[in-house]
Amino acid sequence: MSDDFSQSLTPPVSPFAADSFCDMTPAHPPCFCCSETKEDPTGALSPQGYAAGGSLKRLLLRLDPAPAEYETDTVEIFGFPWVTETALVESTKLLFGLFRQKVYRLESLVQSSSHDFGQAGNLHYEAEDLRQQCVSFLQYVKVFLHRFFEPTCSLDTSDSHPYEELEAQLPSALLEEVFGITLLVGRLKDLPANVQSAFTIANPGKIFPPSWHLLHLHLDVHWSVLEILHILSHKMQGQVVYAHQFVNLTGENLTDSSLFEEHLCSLLCDFTALAMGKYSKVRPTEALSSHHYLCSCTKELWVLLMHLLEYRNKVLHTQSFWSYMNSLLRPLVSGKPAAEQFSGLPTHCKDPLGFTWWLLTHVAMLGQYSRSGTLQHEKHLGENWTFVEELLKLSCNPKGGVAEEQVRMHVHCCLSVCLLWDPSTSAVSTLWDYYSRNLSASFTVPWLGVSGMGTLCKTPLALFEQARSCCSPAPLHSPGHTQLYRSANSFHLFLRVLALCLAQDRAGGAPQRQIKGRIYSKFSSKKMQELPEAGLMNFLLLFLVVARQMELEDVASRACELLGYLPSNCPPGHRTLVWRGQLALLLLFQERGLDVGAQAGWLASSFNETAKEFYDKTTDASRRLALWGPLGSYLEGVAEVFETSSSLNLSEEKLLNEGFDWLLPACRLSELNSALGFLQIVLSQLRRVHQRSVQSAPASAWAPGNGSVVKERHLAVAAALWAHFFSFLRSLRLSQTPPAQLADAAAGFTLLAFDLPGSAPQDLQPNPVQSIMQCFGWDDMVQPVLVTRYLPHLLQNSELVSSLSRDSVVSGSAQSLSVRAWFRCVLQQHLHKNPDGSDSRTGRAAEEQLLELTRLVLRLPEVEGLLQRVGLQPPASRTEPIAALEIFVKAVEGVYSGLQVLSERSAMVTRALDYIGDIMKHIKPALVSKSQEGLQLAYWAVGCIVKHWSPLLATSKAQQLLFRIVDGLLLPHNLTQQDKALRDSLPLYLQGLSVASCVSQSQGAYLKQQLRSVIRRYLDHFLPASPSMGVISNHPVLLGACEANPTPRGAALRKTILEVLCTSFLQFKGHAPPPRLAAVLMFLLELLRRNSDSDPALLTVPLPSLLRCVMLVNEPQVRKTSTDALQLVVERCAAASTEGPSDQMITVLGSFVGENEGIYDRQVYSVLETVAVLDPSVVQALIPNLSISLRNTEHKRGLGRNIALRTAYRKLLCLLGESGQAEITSLEAE
Repeated sequence: MSDDFSQSLTPPVSPFAADSFCDMTPAHPPCFCCSETKEDPTGALSPQGYAAGGSLKRLLLRLDPAPAEYETDTVEIFGFPWVTETALVESTKLLFGLFRQKVYRLESLVQSSSHDFGQAGNLHYEAEDLRQQCVSFLQYVKVFLHRFFEPTCSLDTSDSHPYEELEAQLPSALLEEVFGITLLVGRLKDLPANVQSAFTIANPGKIFPPSWHLLHLHLDVHWSVLEILHILSHKMQGQVVYAHQFVNLTGENLTDSSLFEEHLCSLLCDFTALAMGKYSKVRPTEALSSHHYLCSCTKELWVLLMHLLEYRNKVLHTQSFWSYMNSLLRPLVSGKPAAEQFSGLPTHCKDPLGFTWWLLTHVAMLGQYSRSGTLQHEKHLGENWTFVEELLKLSCNPKGGVAEEQVRMHVHCCLSVCLLWDPSTSAVSTLWDYYSRNLSASFTVPWLGVSGMGTLCKTPLALFEQARSCCSPAPLHSPGHTQLYRSANSFHLFLRVLALCLAQDRAGGAPQRQIKGRIYSKFSSKKMQELPEAGLMNFLLLFLVVARQMELEDVASRACELLGYLPSNCPPGHRTLVWRGQLALLLLFQERGLDVGAQAGWLASSFNETAKEFYDKTTDASRRLALWGPLGSYLEGVAEVFETSSSLNLSEEKLLNEGFDWLLPACRLSELNSALGFLQIVLSQLRRVHQRSVQSAPASAWAPGNGSVVKERHLAVAAALWAHFFSFLRSLRLSQTPPAQLADAAAGFTLLAFDLPGSAPQDLQPNPVQSIMQCFGWDDMVQPVLVTRYLPHLLQNSELVSSLSRDSVVSGSAQSLSVRAWFRCVLQQHLHKNPDGSDSRTGRAAEEQLLELTRLVLRLPEVEGLLQRVGLQPPASRTEPIAALEIFVKAVEGVYSGLQVLSERSAMVTRALDYIGDIMKHIKPALVSKSQEGLQLAYWAVGCIVKHWSPLLATSKAQQLLFRIVDGLLLPHNLTQQDKALRDSLPLYLQGLSVASCVSQSQGAYLKQQLRSVIRRYLDHFLPASPSMGVISNHPVLLGACEANPTPRGAALRKTILEVLCTSFLQFKGHAPPPRLAAVLMFLLELLRRNSDSDPALLTVPLPSLLRCVMLVNEPQVRKTSTDALQLVVERCAAASTEGPSDQMITVLGSFVGENEGIYDRQVYSVLETVAVLDPSVVQALIPNLSISLRNTEHKRGLGRNIALRTAYRKLLCLLGESGQAEITSLEAE
């Protein structure tokens, strides 16, 4: 080929052409390219393409296609230099022949290409070069026609230059060559499968197979053909160009306009056929997200065609783009044969009507692209409502049998074009005719499942929001719009179309009034009565949409009038929907700031009648259960009305009517919880709105004027709440099983009384807050589970607590009563456990609530003050209630002990008694229950108070409580279940009673007597029959008496215990020892051993008993234990008596000798020998008495000297040192 087409065959060129070769190569012309374009339906077209590169705009503005190119004298085409201004005229056939050869070469590359990756790069670059040469040539043709070609009106052959003759023939020759190109490339639909598959090649980077280049070259050729013909037609200024040679050979006419028409129709037909193939794989759910173009290049070509045809329609008055498309698609949906110019369209199509909707919608979306290839939302190409309305009539044809899954897609497409074009009243009318006939249909798509049913409006707010979403459609390309098929049925889609149409700003609003009239005319009393629930729901949603877009009062009035046609005994399901719709209208009134009184009055009347029927005792259970449906829905809806209101000044109180007086008493537990939840919402919203209005308004806002009107409305709402709810709540407060939310609702009323005290009923005045707190928080009859949930709501309100603290009349009592309530709840926390002691659900909730109440009570100003005065601080982390109770008790003790003034101490006693209240009454449930945990807590808590508050309880004000505690807990008639509790807490009582008996001024003797009784009882009760160190070492009396470092208080208790031991457990009856002597002595020994007492007065208390045991009992264990105890007493007394023998010891031993004189003389000497070994000085002091006793004994017997007795005495004296020896000498000298 290089030999055939060398420079010698070209027209004359510059002798410096070879030197300037590099300057002849123009820049890359625009072409179709999707290698760097992301798949984005709203993204700009390829920057290398015809639109973004400015080619389209220059074409339509009749500007130079490449103003910066082809400025040199020569240009390189297909590798050869050519004279720029004459090449196309002088070498038309040659240039187009070279073009064909390049195309053939590219086709051969496609046929010979393999999957050899090693050759992929070479093939790509060669194919790319071939394509660029072809595109550059086509660009040169366009530039040449625009810049260098000038048509001649007449040709005088005698005077014309040969070039002029050739130039005159150029239009015809060019037309024939262009026709030849169309024959060369053929139809897109006829391309081989391996070439068409290049449409779907994923972007692999920069390397593409030859088939991709060939396919995109075809697209370039198809567009360039239209460009060339368009430019040629423009340059010819309306003259028809004939292909003379073609006419002469075939006898058929071929003109520039006919070729343009034929090629355009073929291209549109091929694109439609390709889209048809893609549609066969599109699911209805993907219709708006799956595009009709195969790649972004075909998308751009669609855009180019649309702009070109619209331009020709306006300038040349040819058919518009939509006219071509309608002619192409109309036979497809009608089933008639296609027009001749659109031959080649596939005869078989899956769902022709659906395909037409789909294609038309996506093509219409492309109309948003500007001539520059960017998306513009404001402007679009012409509308096509005429054809869309034809499609709507086919979709809505009752004889057509179009299923919901298809209708949904069709209406979805219609909505899309409504977003693109100005909505059509005629289209809306067609759709309304269809839906008015099918208003009661379910509009479901079975294979979509639940999602195919559309949004279920279970509350008025949901219905209101759905109407709002219908009136505020999502942007066209957003997921919210493209995925509507799954989330909205066809009726909901129609409502979006209707809303768009009603929202148009048209002169006089005549079209809107016409549509509204058509909607009204479709409803009669008979039709309303025949509506099932689905139809009624659709009716409500329809009128909500119309009301949002038009005059609200008029539409609402008409809706109420139509709903009034429903029978009074309509099913509960219908009533539920009617109320739901009415409440949704109320939300719409609120949104616009309109008074809801009229609507609320109608609704309240209906609710009142239904509530009466619900209350009626003659209503059977099934009917009552069915009635709860609308009643519960009413509660939800009214709650939403209050929640969404920003001011509550639009007569919302009319929704809170006497119907609640009937409803609440008839509710079961689950229904009552719902009602109480509703009440909390209303209360909290009223308080929130009122506080906001007070804070936002200036100080004078509540003066007569707008501010006072708002306050009056708030007072009206509050009055309705007090009138219809509070009395019922108060009737439930003493329930043994109060509803979980009763406390929350009661707290809401308390806070309402705090914010609006004047709104409370007269029976709560003048201090409504304290009155309500007394009812629900401070009354000892209220269940702890209610108190622990009620009080935290109030104590965490700093303003309320501060107010109670500031009020000098009630602050102290209010805080004391709150502490008392907390105290009671701690003591009774076991009441909500299961019978087996395990945690119940209510019990677990009560525990959490008690923890929170504990935290808040410790933060009360009065309690904080107590803790700070004694230097105690509650833990920063979570404080267990029992630990907090102990901290509090200790704090009160510390404060009391630090007071010196009598009046202050007396006032503190009063406060302390207020804190604990009637504690014996509080613990009574624990005493009668079988809960060991409750018993232990009760005994421990009271024991903690007795121990730490003993000086306080010993006062005249509190000693009666102390007596009750002793009689009720420590000295009851029987001890059946209290063993474990008593064993654990008895030390606390003993320690506290011991102190109280010592400090009491009026009842000390009685308290000491009671203490002895308690010790005696429990010494006996917990003492084992036989000695056991394990049992005795844990004896509660022993544990109560032990302390690491002796204190006067502890010593007093131990002395009392020793006295009780000696008087009640170590008394011999003649020669017979007391019962359980070994165990008693073991207890005594442990008591002495565990405490390091050194006071002889205390230590010698058990000494007589120990001496008697050593003397009379020979049982080994008793003798050993008593001897050990005797040794411990003697040694400690000796250690304590630094200035001589202990007087107490001498006194006790002297008494012992005197008591046993003449009876147990020798045993006495044996016992004294034991003492003498331990402390000889004590026995030495007794020598005179012992000698006198010996002589008296001998004298009484009258037998002279008693040798045996003197021998025993001499043995004792031998242990007494010099004093003993002297006495022995004296005795022998007699």
